[in-house]
Amino acid sequence: MEHAKTISLVSLDGHSLTLDSLVAVARFGARVELTEQAREAIQKSRELAEKIMREHRVAYGITTGFGDFAKVAVPDEMGSALSTNLILSHCVGTGEPYSEEVVRGMMLLRANALCVGVSGVRLVLVERLVELLNKRVTPWVPQKGSLGASGDLAPLSHMGLVLLGLGQAYYEGELLSGAEALKRAGIEALQTLVSKEGLGITNGTCAMTSVGALNLYDTMRAARLADLIGSMTLTALTGQLNAFDPRVHAVRGQEGQMRVAKNIRLLTEGSEILKNAQGDRVQDAYALRCMPQVHGAVRDALAFIKSRVDIELNAVTDNPLMFLEDEAVISGGNFHGEPMALPFDFLGIACSELASISERRTERMVNAALSNGLTPFLTTEGGVNSGYMIVQYSAASMASENKVLAHPASVDSIPSSANQEDFVSMGTTAARKSGQILENTRSVLAYELLTACQAVDIRRRLGTHGQGLSPVHEAVFAHVREKVPFMERDRELWPDIVQVERMVRSGELLDMADELVPEFE
Repeated sequence: MEHAKTISLVSLDGHSLTLDSLVAVARFGARVELTEQAREAIQKSRELAEKIMREHRVAYGITTGFGDFAKVAVPDEMGSALSTNLILSHCVGTGEPYSEEVVRGMMLLRANALCVGVSGVRLVLVERLVELLNKRVTPWVPQKGSLGASGDLAPLSHMGLVLLGLGQAYYEGELLSGAEALKRAGIEALQTLVSKEGLGITNGTCAMTSVGALNLYDTMRAARLADLIGSMTLTALTGQLNAFDPRVHAVRGQEGQMRVAKNIRLLTEGSEILKNAQGDRVQDAYALRCMPQVHGAVRDALAFIKSRVDIELNAVTDNPLMFLEDEAVISGGNFHGEPMALPFDFLGIACSELASISERRTERMVNAALSNGLTPFLTTEGGVNSGYMIVQYSAASMASENKVLAHPASVDSIPSSANQEDFVSMGTTAARKSGQILENTRSVLAYELLTACQAVDIRRRLGTHGQGLSPVHEAVFAHVREKVPFMERDRELWPDIVQVERMVRSGELLDMADELVPEFE
C-alpha cells in the first residue's frame, strides 16, 4: 500500500478513491478537490432533477415523501422543505460521538459518491462538503442509531446539519454550534436544501464504510505487527525454524500463509539465540509453529475485505438514482449495507484471531511448564514477586471479550418504516464492533511485546543459547528498553503497559521494521 501520510492532495471524481487516500484525508488532513469531470457530472444531474420537478413526474424523494410516505405527493413549492425536514427529523443519533477522522471519512465518501452525477444534488452542496474538509470543520456525529439499511440515516443527518449552520461541529479542537464553527472557518451556510438533497446526504453507507475502512487499515497494520511481535516471542521461546521452511508453505499454496512464513524468516534472520536453539525439539506448539497458517489466514481475510471496501469507496449508495441517457429515475436499494456488513463482521472475526493466538504465546512465556526453560512468570525471585503473571490475565480478558464482540451483527434484522424497510443489515454495528476488537487486539499485542522483551532478558541471563537477536529484534528490544526497564522485582506495571501500548498504536515499530527489513510485508 501507499503510505497514507505521503498523500497531500486527493482529487475526487467518483471513481478513483483508494483506501490510502481515504486515510490521508480522514486522518492526516490531505486536501481535497473536485475534478472538472465531477463538476460537470454533478451539474448535469442537477439539471435533470429540476426538469423532473417542473414536469411533475412521480419520483421518490423528489416529488414524494420518504419511506412509507412514498405514496404521499409533495407540491413543488414544498420540495426544499421536504429535503430540509428529512435532515431535521432524522438527526436522532445517540451515544459517544465518532472520532473526527471517522466523520471526515464520512464527508469524503459522501462527496465522492455525489461526484458520479446520478444523485441530482447541487454542485454547491458538494463544494461545501469539500470546504468543510479543507478548513477542518468536523460535524459532531453520535455513534449509535443506524440500522445500516436505508443508508446511515441518523449519523449522516447529523453530518448534514452543519451544512445548514445547525447541529454541532469541531473547529480547532473546540466543540461549537454548527453556525459558530462555520463562521470561524469562513464558510457560508446553505440557507436550505432543495429537492433530492436530503436523500443525497443521508442515503448511503458512508458512516459504516468510513468506520470499517479506517479499522481495516489499522487491522492490516496490526497483522504486520503480529508477525513482528510473534517472531520475537519465537526467539524468546527458542522456537524451531523448520516450521517456516518455504517448501512447507508452497505445497499448501495459501498466499497469506506463504507471506507470513517469509516474514518470520526475514525477521529472525541473524538470530544467534535461534540458531543455537535448532534441534532442541522436534516441533513447537501451534501458537508458534502455526503462525503462518493463522496469521496468514487473517491476511487472506483482510485482502478479501479490502477488495469489498475498494468497491464501496467509489459506490453510489443513495436512492433514487437518475440516469441521463434516458432520464430514468430508478428506485433501487444501493443504500442497503449488506455488502459491507458481512465483510465488517469478518473483519472483527479475523482481528480477534490475532489477539487469541497472541495471548497463547504470552501464556507460553510466563508458564514455566511451557516456556522451554524460562523462569516462572519471568521473575528473578519467584514467590515474593509475581512477575508477569497478571499480564497474561489481562491479555486473556481482552481476547475473551473479543470472542463476544465477534458475534456477527449482520445476522440480525429489525423491520422499520411501517415494515416497508423490512430487512436491514446492521452494518454500522458490525463496523463499530470491529473497532472495539481492534483496540483490544492492539493491547494484547502490546502485552505480548512487553512480555517478550522480559523473556529475552531472562533467556540472555540464562545464557544457554547465546545473546544475539536478529538486527530488527535487537532494534525493537532496545526501543522498548529505552522506556521500559527490565523488571528485576515487582513494581507498578501500568506505566510500562502505557508506554508499550503507545508504541504499538503509533506505528513506530513498523517504521523501524520497514527500514531494517525492506522485504517485510
